[in-house]
Amino acid sequence: MNEKKTLVLGASDNPSRYSYLAIQRLRSHHHPVVAVGRKITQVADVIIEKEKKQFTDIDTVTLYLNPQHQQEYYDYILSLHPKRIIFNPGAENDELAGLAQEKGIQTLEACTLVMLSTNQY
Repeated sequence: MNEKKTLVLGASDNPSRYSYLAIQRLRSHHHPVVAVGRKITQVADVIIEKEKKQFTDIDTVTLYLNPQHQQEYYDYILSLHPKRIIFNPGAENDELAGLAQEKGIQTLEACTLVMLSTNQY
């Protein structure tokens, strides 16, 4: 199985949030997960950090922030050099997608949960 270390950005410990479900589903598919959200908390075995930690070997950044809240994370996301960024529904952002593509980062407007359930992750 091809494990893809994933940063869930906009992570929440609220079970009704898609970011919460994404962490659960990514873990059930055996992907290593790191997470950044508004508060330090935990979902399953994943600690949600509040700080912009310099994680290494990030394959995928999956975004659960609306575009207005993404701006403060642009430099952070690009500094992680992910292979791809997934803009989940509501997170679509042409500006960040353009910056990422200039750096050779693949961008997808897709739903992480759907990609996992259809084995396209």
